[in-house]
Amino acid sequence: MTVKVEKPVEGDFQPNERWRILKNVVVISIAFMVQFTAYSGAANLQSSINAEAGLGTASLAAVYAGLIFSNIFLPVLVIKWVGTKWAISLSFIAYMPYIAAQLYPRFWTLIPAGLMVGFGGGPLWCAKCTYLSVVSEAQSKISNISADVLLTRFFGLFFMIFQMNQVWGNLISSLVLTAGDNEAAVTAVNASMIPELCGANFLPAADAGEALRHQPPERMQLMIGIYLACMAGAAIIIAIGVDSMKRYNTGRSATGSGLSGMALLAVTLKLLVEPNQLMLVLLNTFVGYQQAFFGADFSAAFISCAVGTGTVGFVMMTMGVADAIGCVVTGYIAKITGRVPLMCCAAVLHTMLFTTMLVWRPHEGQSHILYIIAILWGICDSVWLVQLNAYYGILFPGREEAAFANFRLWESVGYIIAYVISPYLRTSEKTYLMFTMMIVGVTMYFTVEYRERRGKNELDMKSRELCCDKGLDNAAYRSVE
Repeated sequence: MTVKVEKPVEGDFQPNERWRILKNVVVISIAFMVQFTAYSGAANLQSSINAEAGLGTASLAAVYAGLIFSNIFLPVLVIKWVGTKWAISLSFIAYMPYIAAQLYPRFWTLIPAGLMVGFGGGPLWCAKCTYLSVVSEAQSKISNISADVLLTRFFGLFFMIFQMNQVWGNLISSLVLTAGDNEAAVTAVNASMIPELCGANFLPAADAGEALRHQPPERMQLMIGIYLACMAGAAIIIAIGVDSMKRYNTGRSATGSGLSGMALLAVTLKLLVEPNQLMLVLLNTFVGYQQAFFGADFSAAFISCAVGTGTVGFVMMTMGVADAIGCVVTGYIAKITGRVPLMCCAAVLHTMLFTTMLVWRPHEGQSHILYIIAILWGICDSVWLVQLNAYYGILFPGREEAAFANFRLWESVGYIIAYVISPYLRTSEKTYLMFTMMIVGVTMYFTVEYRERRGKNELDMKSRELCCDKGLDNAAYRSVE
């Protein structure tokens, strides 16, 4: 008997649907890359071009303060109201006032615009993660590959393309800002001051005025115009090129679409206090902190101070390429080794980088060391991003919006900590803090992995005992599995 269906529901997709799913993942990834070509390009320069009174880092702190509020209250509500696809497209537009405010950087222009970016960021990232989770389940029904494996692959593909924003955004800023003089300001005073002033000893509140140069207005106007065009293009790409998630969000556990707005909010808040989530908080915070540190503190203390602001983009671009390659490579390596060995490698490598920054003093003609650090930092970041994002999708099935909202919330806390303390602590002090966060956070992550594996083993033993009680042999048990 033939059962008729009106549309591809309950996993009843044609085999070629896998290519349509892949197309959607790629289009979303490209749109995010274009969007963050503009945002990251501008954000990476804030500690250098708006250094006076900590304006640049204060505006970035406002971004992530808004993102914390947004992650708690907005994602599930916005996605319910406008849908996943349109939540992404409309959230892109919320970033544009911050870029425009760079033309007239003042506290009363940058701070409100930064808050608006934060308000759009919560629904944006949650909608992206939810879309990938849902289509990975749909793809699993077609390909008979585990949804967990597909989700990790999709995150790897996404971050591989997404991290190329560091290439294009920083290439734009570097080409525009190096169209003239790119000397480090310190060299204009006394080259011998670089080892003493820059690197681990750098203190933005005291040294920024002496070590960082202003950029000509005409260069800034050109750069901001390019960035605004990128953001408008990203919103159009999503609106035209991505299928609605309704095509795939059927026949699966609820992601919130069947709950009232307040019930959805309750799911997000309830997840905040679950043991596994609490134990992942510090590592989430570290992920945000280390990204903000590299973009703000490392770029100001090691690059702008010792080499020149125009070089910031080239170094950040190198980091982005390494990050992008690492995202796709580590995604496949994880299939062989699992998450834990990769997380251990990232922790060891980051420890080596922290040690280098504490003991090395930058000198003229040593810019190649900056690029080496950028490559290794990008590899570490790719592991944290892909493996933790995928782990959240696996750890909290059926509650993707709430889970990814919490991930972005605590990542945002890390950004805020980094930006708030940036003007007032030396680079060495911030590095020690970051190292401590990583060690404690990774230890708690291992605890979650142990709890989950022990729980699965206990469930497996109970299932075997139940099968034995019913007289099933091992082969029958495996068929039940």
